Amino acid sequence: MKRIGLVGLLGAVLLGCWKPGDAINCFSKQYEHEGRCCNWCQPGEKLVSECNGTQDSICARCESGHYQQSWTKEKHCAPHDICEENAGFIIKTQGNATHNTVCQCRDGMHCSDTSCQTCVENQPCQLGFGFVAAKAVAQMSSPCEPCAEGTFSNVSSKTEPCHPWTSCEEKGLVVKAKGTNTSDVICESVGRSSLSVLIAISAAVVTCVVGICIYCLVHAEAGKQSEIQQPQEVEDFPVQQTLLGGQPVAQEDGKESRMAEQERL
Repeated sequence: MKRIGLVGLLGAVLLGCWKPGDAINCFSKQYEHEGRCCNWCQPGEKLVSECNGTQDSICARCESGHYQQSWTKEKHCAPHDICEENAGFIIKTQGNATHNTVCQCRDGMHCSDTSCQTCVENQPCQLGFGFVAAKAVAQMSSPCEPCAEGTFSNVSSKTEPCHPWTSCEEKGLVVKAKGTNTSDVICESVGRSSLSVLIAISAAVVTCVVGICIYCLVHAEAGKQSEIQQPQEVEDFPVQQTLLGGQPVAQEDGKESRMAEQERL
């Protein structure tokens, strides 16, 4: 009797420490149910009935418009998200039995907040700023950012990104004017560049020559004016003296013969 009592006491202790799950080791894609290992349903399926002594787990494909993306013992698949056009959404990726539908704001709009329940119109990016699609998809409230060095934006737009400067070297040209964050690089041909330099030099030379000529003409004209303004000397005619009535009289040349005749008379 004493031995039976000890055995009973030991059995009670063991039963108190034993748990049903401790004695069952199921595989990674199985779960314990009523002392048995039942199989999980694979992605894209839902559980119809759990395993029992006569059958294994019964699974079924998710109905249209629903999905299950992991191994599960759930009896319902999750419905796909609906991209509401009235809220500004469009479908980015159509859902299937294993993946949910992915929505995004249509062009020219971005998420109103981090939950992205609705979309709002983008504010136009100003000159020198470009639209960044990744920022709009990432639910940023301002999808515009300044154009980095080497890029530009010369329009105010809700969708236009910053564009890279034109590479003159790739086209066999040279840079005529450097680009900015609001304008592209201006290229020109090498021959045209040399011609522009030659024209500039020629223009400078012609300007200098014309200036020198004008200077010389002005000073020559000034010299003539000074000569005209000087008084002219009166030419002295030779005067001869003769006697008239015993008095010397000044007589001009040419009158000498006429005066002699009068004296003879």
